[in-house]
Amino acid sequence: MEEILGNFIHDEIDAELRETPEKKIHTRFPPEPNGYLHIGSAKAIMINVETAKKYGGLFNLRYDDTNPAKEDNEYVESIYNDLLWLGATPTGGVFYGSDYFDKCYEYAIKLIKDGKAFVCDLSADEMREYRGTLTEPGKESPYRNRTVEENLDLFERMKNGEFPDGSKTLRAKIDMASPNMNMRDPAIYRIVHTSHHRQGDKWCIYPLYDYAHPIQDALEGITFSLCSLEFENHRPLYNWVVDNIGFDPKPRQIEFARLNVTNTVMSKRYLRYLVENGMVDGWDDPRLPTICALRRRGYTPSSIFNFVRNAGISKANSLVDIEMLEHCIREELNADAPRRIAIEKPLKVVITNYDEDKVEYFDLPNNPQKPEMGTRSLPFTREIYIDASDFAEVPPPKFFRLKPDGEVRLMGAYIIKYESVVKDADGNIVEIHCTADLETRNGNPADGRKIKGTIHWLSAPYAKDARLMLYDKLFTIENVNDIPEDKTYNDYLNPNSLVVCETAKVEPALAEAAAGDKFQFVRNGYFCKDTKYENTFNRIVGLKDSFKKA
Repeated sequence: MEEILGNFIHDEIDAELRETPEKKIHTRFPPEPNGYLHIGSAKAIMINVETAKKYGGLFNLRYDDTNPAKEDNEYVESIYNDLLWLGATPTGGVFYGSDYFDKCYEYAIKLIKDGKAFVCDLSADEMREYRGTLTEPGKESPYRNRTVEENLDLFERMKNGEFPDGSKTLRAKIDMASPNMNMRDPAIYRIVHTSHHRQGDKWCIYPLYDYAHPIQDALEGITFSLCSLEFENHRPLYNWVVDNIGFDPKPRQIEFARLNVTNTVMSKRYLRYLVENGMVDGWDDPRLPTICALRRRGYTPSSIFNFVRNAGISKANSLVDIEMLEHCIREELNADAPRRIAIEKPLKVVITNYDEDKVEYFDLPNNPQKPEMGTRSLPFTREIYIDASDFAEVPPPKFFRLKPDGEVRLMGAYIIKYESVVKDADGNIVEIHCTADLETRNGNPADGRKIKGTIHWLSAPYAKDARLMLYDKLFTIENVNDIPEDKTYNDYLNPNSLVVCETAKVEPALAEAAAGDKFQFVRNGYFCKDTKYENTFNRIVGLKDSFKKA
């Protein structure tokens, strides 16, 4: 990670440290293992990791596995692997919210004995009715004044599995007239007869997040619970739990704005829908915003974190242009990625004045910006491939590539001149015949004539087959939150979010590239060798950068 810059969170921590300089900073990232992490998660991870690092503190990974119906070990493993790949090693350890179930139950008993929690028989619909509105206070549950003894008995029987799902809840006894809806006697335990991925069938009652989370923070010694802005209205309940259980020292919650990106959806529910309905190639489909998808596409941890930094850390919600993310990886790869040649739509060219059996080699730079990266040799033969887009039988104005009666330079090699074309029975061009100026070998013509165009090429006998996956934005709408009520996400899926080139040709060395290796394909963009399919290269981003820094 780069130098850690300050933000409003660090300003608040600095102020607190001036009052209590002995405080040790301890942060955590608490993902729910019900899906894969996405780029929005990367913001939360970076904030918590860099805060701990800046102040010489610790950072925990704690799985929020309090909802057994949606959780799976697949997600547990993917979350951990994503954190390690991002360089966000949990220096304080790896924890599970479910490992605190005994303590949560113990503290629930304390709240009942203190007259601050009660067992309620209202159904979910009835609870909503009793809750009131933003302008009208709620009504107290008819079960709110049960005795401590009755509540203890019912809660014990809930734990023992005597009641069906949804028939009872344990609720905090706070204030049904509170202007904050979260404080109107919220449920803190519910009945769920479902086996837990970690605890098995030990429990059939499970604590809700707003109750369990502050307990977990306090028990782990978390000093600052840094979370996204939607939890701001939950902070009074967080503090209520901490205060009424009697924790000391007390963790403090600070909220920041979530990361919203153009042409992208962050909803895990919808991402799961895309995956489960086969609309994408799994959770790591390179069109998705998941961390594993960004990794497979070819993004790097540094490019992701630089994007988060550039987007800014504040309390104001905003929509960040996805081109900023593309700019971050493009800037990185432009400096470091080796240059290679790939031809999307190969068109054969025969150099009629070149010996059929001759093979010679031309040296091309691995990166013109970094001479220290050296060169590699490409074979040149009588038959070569160029890209079909580099020839026009009827060229448009200012077309400086190969055309009738025209000359063009083969990058790093000879100048060639058009002679004729060969067409199939349907009139499609299948071959072009040219002659080469054999005196120009990577130099200028002796007679001083100017050659305006340069195109890339590959030796036909030596070129290797490859598949190119050309990815684009998944959604056609910039802000997915602006979708009209009569439309769904599906209405805005980009039909051209993936174009597959099955018949591409690449230079010989690319056949030996390792999965995950990144390159700039000359004039085509930046590509990554796919980690899932053989002989496949994923386009990370194109060459053109339209993003302008403020």
